[in-house]
Amino acid sequence: MRHRRTYLLALFALVLALLAAGCGGGDGGGEGAGEGTSTAAEGGNEEISGSITIASLWTGGEGKSFQAVLDAFEEQYPNVTVKYQAAGNNLPTLLATAVEGGNPPDLAALSSPGLIKQFVDKGALTPVGDAAKGAIEENYSEGFINLATFDGELYGVVFKGANKSTVWYNVQAFSDAGVEPPETWEDLLTAAETLGSSGIPAYSIGASEGWTLTDLFENIYLRTAGAEKYDQLASHELPWTDQSVKDAFAEMAKIFSDTDNIAGGTAGALQTDFPTSATQVFADPPKAAMVFEGDFVQTFIETETKAKIPDQANVFTFPSVNDSAPAVVGAGDTIVIFKDSPAAQALVEYLASPEAAEKWAERGGFSSPNKNLDESVYPDDTVRKLATELAGAETFRFDLSDLQPQVLNDALFAQLAELVKNPDNIDGVAEKLESVAKKAYAK
Repeated sequence: MRHRRTYLLALFALVLALLAAGCGGGDGGGEGAGEGTSTAAEGGNEEISGSITIASLWTGGEGKSFQAVLDAFEEQYPNVTVKYQAAGNNLPTLLATAVEGGNPPDLAALSSPGLIKQFVDKGALTPVGDAAKGAIEENYSEGFINLATFDGELYGVVFKGANKSTVWYNVQAFSDAGVEPPETWEDLLTAAETLGSSGIPAYSIGASEGWTLTDLFENIYLRTAGAEKYDQLASHELPWTDQSVKDAFAEMAKIFSDTDNIAGGTAGALQTDFPTSATQVFADPPKAAMVFEGDFVQTFIETETKAKIPDQANVFTFPSVNDSAPAVVGAGDTIVIFKDSPAAQALVEYLASPEAAEKWAERGGFSSPNKNLDESVYPDDTVRKLATELAGAETFRFDLSDLQPQVLNDALFAQLAELVKNPDNIDGVAEKLESVAKKAYAK
């Protein structure tokens, strides 16, 4: 254990060093740091120079796609160098430590508005300047602007959206079992039994990463409890011990208790990360028939497997539960500035443009909140369908866990993993979450 701890500390220090690399090379804040006179997307700006670092959790195919966006920015700003650091799911912890140490990256992509608020309260973030703000207001709806607005100040651009109300499935596995993509929760559970009987586990679950479990909970809860209670729970006006929460946990438990129908069983699920949970459904041979997760699964299918969409890999909308109306749980990654400089402001302005969104959209695995992005740039009908469902959802709610204080977010990850291990412990999980929530919201 001691050797493992020493190794982890060394690795932690290394990643922090990587995050900090290049942060000091950019131009200082100075006058006009947030006031561009030309639109970033128009390009050819040689007046701004410097080296900046941006950190995010995007790895694998997502990391490559974001790098393509940054490469396009550097073409527009030939005297600016952008160093990208993919920190994975440890990003919040690494950033918190870097901020405390006084050496954060210049920018970061944060998936949690709650985390952004914490950094705002610490005085760690810089509001966007006039040029970037103008680009954001031109290209984004009020709802997405509000996600990055705190105390009347706009702190970033929601560059990447996500439709998380989707289930990806292996077409051949469904066909061999004689099942169709289900439209209701009961039909899904029945299809899972049929798939299991055909010789393939129905579910692939990446339970080593708690956010995959919160996504499943949020989709079920929005459908069983409704949007009003979803909002109340998100702001802790409703306790985690409310019966509506326990009812949603009970629906989740129907999956977790079906151990033989989970790839690797309970133990395997708890050791499976998100990328593996997605790709193993489309391996040859597949290890499971379907995986609950968002539109971004497409990137992993296309870059990490040989499966082709839609003939071998396809997607269906998260099923209705108890005759619930259609609803979408979504998320977004917001680019924020820790170290102000003309280069950092120019990057935010560029990322707010339709041109920047197009660079990733044309590669797939990406839903843009940019209202002025031409939908024709999406590479196929599958991606276009998911993106339009996100943009046109009658009932849309932001990822509930990402709205929570970080301590409660962490507790959600841990307690839903506990529910995977012990599906009967619904009351215990609810009580633990409420205990953490009371303390978090009392601050």
